[in-house]
Formats: sequence, structure tokens, C-alpha cells
Amino acid sequence: LIGKQMIRPAKPSDETAIRECAISAYQQYVAVIGRKPAPMTADFAAQISAGHIHVATDDDDLPVGFVVFYPDDDTTMMLENIAVTPALNGRGIGKCLMAVCEETARQQGFSRVRLYTNEKMSANLSIYPHLGYVETDRRTEDGFKRVYFEKTLSA
Repeated sequence: LIGKQMIRPAKPSDETAIRECAISAYQQYVAVIGRKPAPMTADFAAQISAGHIHVATDDDDLPVGFVVFYPDDDTTMMLENIAVTPALNGRGIGKCLMAVCEETARQQGFSRVRLYTNEKMSANLSIYPHLGYVETDRRTEDGFKRVYFEKTLSA
């Protein structure tokens, strides 16, 4: 299990590892969706320099998962992307990364976290409600059929 002390803001030197993590985590969805999911083509360098990415690291400080989040409006933090190296799935790394997003949102005075997933990523459709997220919308954007979820944060 990874501790919160093993999660830190991403550095420019993490970009390759973040991209490799995204590709390995999302590759399974290319055939289902019919094209690369948006996280596989993200501009990670820009997101790192904007301070939007936190990484979960192993004992050698190498990224094994990451989360991308940023303020969406005055009340909402947008969780845009979360991925864990597939070999480490099921160890709570994703939950810890989500907790960092939610804690940061609370500390910065946001009352909600919003996220979306592709409707073809069926596992996510059951995971997010289990973590307290409620489905709020379904829409097609950039050719992707997205399902939006939101969680109200307690103070």
C-alpha cells in the first residue's frame, strides 16, 4: 500500500513515466472506444508546468500512478485524469490519488470535485459511485461519450 507521503507534485523529469503510465492504463480501451482515449494524448508537459499533476511514487521515487486536477470554477475542482500502472492495480494507489485531489480541493475552499469517464469504461461507472460520486450528466464531447460524476465535499 502506498502512503500519502509517497504522493508529490510532478516534476518535468516525470513526464516520460507519466505518459508511459497513461498509455499502459488506457491501452485496453482503444479497441472498445475506437480510438485513443483522451488521457493517452494529453499534453503532460503543460499540465506538469501548470502544477496540475501529482504522482504516486515507488521506493525509488519513480511515478507508478498520477492524478490531474485543477480548479474548474469557483466551487468545483475538476479531476481530469487518474491512472495507475496496471501491474499495481488493486493496491489503493488510485484511492490515495483521489484523496489528494479531494483534500486539496477542501483546503482551497472548493465544495465539489467533478470528473468524467468514457461510457465504455464500464469498471469506472461502478467505482466512482462506490467512492461517493453521483452521476450528473452524459454528453458527447470531442467525439467521446462521457459520463460526468460529482462529489460534494464535507467541510
